[in-house]
Amino acid sequence: MPKLTKRIKSDTEKAPADPVSVGEAVGIVKSFGKTKFNQTVDICMHLGVDPKHADQLVRGSISLPHGTGKTARVICFCGSDKEEAAKAAGAIEAGGEDLVKKITDGWIDFDVAIASPDMMRFVGKLGKQLGPRGLMPSPKAGTVTPNIENAIKEYAAGKIEFRTDKGGNVHAPVGKLDFDADKLEENTQAFIDLVLKLKPSTAKGQYIKRVTLSGTMTPGVQIAV
Repeated sequence: MPKLTKRIKSDTEKAPADPVSVGEAVGIVKSFGKTKFNQTVDICMHLGVDPKHADQLVRGSISLPHGTGKTARVICFCGSDKEEAAKAAGAIEAGGEDLVKKITDGWIDFDVAIASPDMMRFVGKLGKQLGPRGLMPSPKAGTVTPNIENAIKEYAAGKIEFRTDKGGNVHAPVGKLDFDADKLEENTQAFIDLVLKLKPSTAKGQYIKRVTLSGTMTPGVQIAV
């Protein structure tokens, strides 16, 4: 068993056993020992849904009030007449069938894929490449849209997309550890509020089972919802 460092021991002692408010959780996470890099603060929500059923899938996207502190590499599937506008909006690559072929050949160096609706007949061929990585454009997430320029700007600036994993959890970054506490609190609450609104009508019993806030290298702090 690896030896625990003094920082990890100290942080573990600070982490409360019982759930606390969002503001308290943010304060505790920010009080943990510092590292040599600016840690990302993540939220994990364990939901009372069965991810095996499509009608219980929780999926969405959000532009947090204060961003995430990180930009994203965005590509855009669009017609040749919109390529220049897409790149001007912030896309690192834009194109139609040529971009589809590039990805089919193995290129996957991007974080978000946006597509205009008319391109989905080509993009659909990329299910095996994009699906497992969570990169397939989707109308529900706002990544399939006729307004590609606005979508590119939002995602390049840090708009995040999320969906339940096989364990019924949703994960998302809500900022950086050097964010002001009030900004982290507002970002965290905004994400929780959205997930609450997305509760599937078919989900029975307790919807929010556990909510945890943590830094990249800190213990998790439970939030009372």
